This record gives sequence, C-alpha cells and structure tokens, in this order.
Amino acid sequence: MQGLNTRLVGVGVGCGLGAGAMWGLVFLAPKFAPDASPMLMSAGRYLAYGLLAAALLAPRWIKVAPLLDAKAWRALAWLSLAGNIVYYLFLVVGVHFAGVAASALIVGMVPVLVAVWGLKDRDAPPLRKVGPPILLAALAVGLIGWESLSREALNRDVGQVLIGLGCALAALVSWSAYAIGNSRWMARLPQVSAHDWSLLTGVVTGGFAVLLAVPAVVEASGQSGDQWARLAAASMGVAILASIVGNAFWNQASRLLPLSMLGQMIVFETLFAFAYGYLWEGRGPTVIEIVAMVMMVVSVLWCVRAHRTSAVAVVDGDH
Repeated sequence: MQGLNTRLVGVGVGCGLGAGAMWGLVFLAPKFAPDASPMLMSAGRYLAYGLLAAALLAPRWIKVAPLLDAKAWRALAWLSLAGNIVYYLFLVVGVHFAGVAASALIVGMVPVLVAVWGLKDRDAPPLRKVGPPILLAALAVGLIGWESLSREALNRDVGQVLIGLGCALAALVSWSAYAIGNSRWMARLPQVSAHDWSLLTGVVTGGFAVLLAVPAVVEASGQSGDQWARLAAASMGVAILASIVGNAFWNQASRLLPLSMLGQMIVFETLFAFAYGYLWEGRGPTVIEIVAMVMMVVSVLWCVRAHRTSAVAVVDGDH
C-alpha cells in the first residue's frame, strides 16, 4: 500500500506541475492584449472556454448530466464564479496596475492558505511536519514580494500599484475559496471524472461569460481590428491551455492528493508565471528571485516527503 501511495503522490505532483505550467500563461494574457478591459478580457476567455467545453462534453452529456443533482449544479455555479470569472477579473486588474511579478507573488500565497486549511483533514500530517515547508513557502513569497514591489514602485504611480495589489489580494481570496471548495466537491462526486468536472465547470462559466460579454462589448465598441484580433488570440489560447488542459491536470491532482498537499502544488503556477514574465520582459531573474524560487521548490519537495506516509485518495479506474 505504501508503494501505491507513493506512486499516486508522484502522479499527483506531476499533474500539479502541468496545471501550473498552463495556468502561468494567464498572467501574460493581459500583456498580450493590453487595450482590452478586465471585463472584456474575462468575457473573451470564458466564452471561448465555455464553447470548447460544451463541444467536448456534448457526446457524453446524456451520461454525465444525470450524475449531478441540484446541489452539485449550485456548487458548479459558485465554483465557476470564484475560480474563474471573479478571480480573473481581479487578476487582470492586478496585472495591469501592479505588474506580472507582484500579481504572481500574491496569488502565490494560495499554497499557504490552502495548506493551512487542509490541516483539518483526517489524512493530513501533523503540523510539526508540514509547518516548516509552509513557513518556507511564505518566506519565499515574501522575499519575491520585497524584490518585485520595490522594482514596480519605481515605474508606476503609487495609487495604481495599491489598487493592483488590492485586486491581486482579492484574487488570492477568490482562488483559495475555489481550490478548497473544488477539492471537497470532487471528493463527494467520485462518479464524475476529473475531465468531465472540468468541462462542466467550463459550461457553467461560459453561461456567466455571456452575461458579462454584453456590457463588455458595448464598452469596447471603439477597439480596432488589430485589438480585437489580439484579444481573440489571447482568449482562445488561454481557454485551451489554461482552462481546458490546466483544469484537467488540476482536477486529477485534486483526486490524487490531500488538500494540505494540494495547496503546495499551486506554487508551480507562481514559478511558471515568473518564467513567462522573464521571457516577455527579455530579462533574467535577479539573485533574490532565484533564491526565493529555490525556496519554493524546496518547500514543495519537503511537503511531498511529509505526505508520503499519509493516506492518498484512490482513483477510480475510469478516471
């Protein structure tokens, strides 16, 4: 049983890494289409996500739909708002006003919040084992924060930076609520595959995006053809890579890992967001940023070791 648990933990960590690689791209989307408003950017991304999810789910709809009751549909509604629409609105504003680095830094605190919440789970290891890696992750985020905010403050209006930081904090709270709630609901519905749950979330999110798109398009009526083209490319790219592929990876990780460990996997999103940001800005990381990222990786590996003797969820063969 110990070997099985170790293998599943390894697969779960790999899925967490894949999700982070895909999700890190969302921090670049506002830079790729800088003229799009946060509302228009969110509507575009999730309209594309909803359409793709509906197309992929359509062949199995008759089998999947009866697996959900009214409570599950309500859960999908609030998870879609918290983890997609609301989160991304705040994130886009954060990136516009505070920059990629600062926004990635603050959202990078999700592992700490989720891991602390997950300590209440029955299969969670004692605090003395996971406390040190959680603290190390917090210190790493703080170190990156000090470096990033010092640099951003030199180039931006202080008021704008504060607005951006406030929105990034709101995104942090929204995404933490989603991560916790999504893990709980997937545990309650083992008959629904991780991939189908991701597609169902996409369909519901797409419905909300339709409501968001109407005022967003009216507001952006003066955009040029090139601006619309960049928005369409960013929306479709993020919908496919981050929403479809990334969410599928994440939901599989949610099935394989306990919540207190699952939160640590979100560190990968922060690391990839920084890597993509460096490529976009055409620069390398500073010494402080390298140290902080190494601390984050060590925190994840340390947390994996702490969980090796803990119970790990067994995945159904059809998943």
